[in-house]
Parts: sequence; C-alpha cells; structure tokens
Amino acid sequence: MEPNTRACIAATAGRLISGLDSSWVYDHSRSKHISIGGNIFDGCIQLYDYDRQCHFSGSGSSGDYNLYDFGNQANVSLQINGNQFQGYDYDKQCHFNGSVNGNSVTLYDYGESKHFSYSV
Repeated sequence: MEPNTRACIAATAGRLISGLDSSWVYDHSRSKHISIGGNIFDGCIQLYDYDRQCHFSGSGSSGDYNLYDFGNQANVSLQINGNQFQGYDYDKQCHFNGSVNGNSVTLYDYGESKHFSYSV
C-alpha cells in the first residue's frame, strides 16, 4: 500500500474510533508529520492530504465505510468494530487491519507484510 494511503487510513480510523479531531498524523516508520485536515461527521468523511494535495473522502454507517483516495484514484473499504478496524485497498489490492488506543494507531499492511505505527 502507498505510504500516504496508509496515513490517511490511520487518520480516518484514529478519528472515527478515538473521537479526536486531529489535523495531522505522525508516521513513525518515516519519522514524518503529515497534515491531513478536514471533517468527519454524520458518517461523512471529508479529509484532505496536504502532502499529496488530494482528497480522501467517503461515507458510511454502522462502522462500514466506502472511501475514495483521489491521490491513487482508487477505492478503500474500511470496517470499524470497537477499537479495531480492517479493510481493503483497491489500488494495491491488499487487505489491512489494525487498532486504535488513545491517539496511537497500529496498522498491519498485508501487501507489505508489516506493521506500521501512527500518532493522531
């Protein structure tokens, strides 16, 4: 999966699960802050990745979200269950899953076969 797609997923899951309204995400694997602004309300996700200058948005309900990564021009599915999440990146055709604990997000990317850590 592309690094900024992972960061957008981490930002989305982190905000949905924790309720925190952060305008950035810190990617520990790249030692990099990424500005990801926007709003999440009433099942509508409207985020903007300032690093790539593109939207990451979509909608959903009951923990099931259909998102679109305008940077990769591809869909991303995201399911939330408690503090856990999982989904599929249609750009790289790979699954991912993870968890949120406070402002910490851990994401496992099956395409890379690695864990990635983020702070939101």
